[in-house]
Amino acid sequence: MSTEQWRDQLTHAFEVLLGRPLGDFDQDADYAAYFGGNLIDELDFMRDAAWTSPAALRGDEPVVWESPVFDLDEPVPTFDASRSVFEFGKDGLPPEFEADLASAAFAGRLVLGADLADLLDAHDLAGADLEGTWTVCRPRLVSDGTLYDAMRAATSLGAGPESLLPFEAEPAAEWQEALAGLEPPGLAAHLGFFCTDGDEGLAYLGADPRVQDRFTPEGGTVIAHWEEGQDQVELTVVRLPGRASGPRPTP
Repeated sequence: MSTEQWRDQLTHAFEVLLGRPLGDFDQDADYAAYFGGNLIDELDFMRDAAWTSPAALRGDEPVVWESPVFDLDEPVPTFDASRSVFEFGKDGLPPEFEADLASAAFAGRLVLGADLADLLDAHDLAGADLEGTWTVCRPRLVSDGTLYDAMRAATSLGAGPESLLPFEAEPAAEWQEALAGLEPPGLAAHLGFFCTDGDEGLAYLGADPRVQDRFTPEGGTVIAHWEEGQDQVELTVVRLPGRASGPRPTP
């Protein structure tokens, strides 16, 4: 299967999920796929030192979480620290850092990794005075900023059919017919895991209004949202404007 055929098949599948052509969405916006839920928080990865390495904050290398999420020996999640959102606590920040943070933040104490990188010459994020003051509140999966690639990253799909995973979860009744016609057949099974009732896979909740408030500080609009029944894993595709999105990587 050619790269073009695979992209066409994924495009069709994503249009089935979204209920409209990808071309109907703003082509100039930046689209992010965010990872959330209790699992990444409980394992404390949102505060791992890997997020604040200079190379990660500048977008020169991804942050890799060595934790297969679905227990299928799938590729581990990779994150873009430069376009992830960091949040700093309200107390205990050194005054000189507080002042610089205020100029770098886009809302309150929320700051993009790329803007945080600009503070590295003056501040040691791994130093004792800043240790424990931050968390990555919006871990952004690596993608190229297009809606297509954000949907691809959120659904754990790669550059070809070899990335399809042997999921066996049954899709919810309302999705069975829509997914049944997808090609190749393995794509229907893969995406079926992302369209369950949430007990054995992820429930697909579309542009879920319940999570919209989380992304309002970034000026974001929720496009698609998935969550696991026990709140262990959440995935959200968001349309972002301006400074809160960061630069789109060169393909």
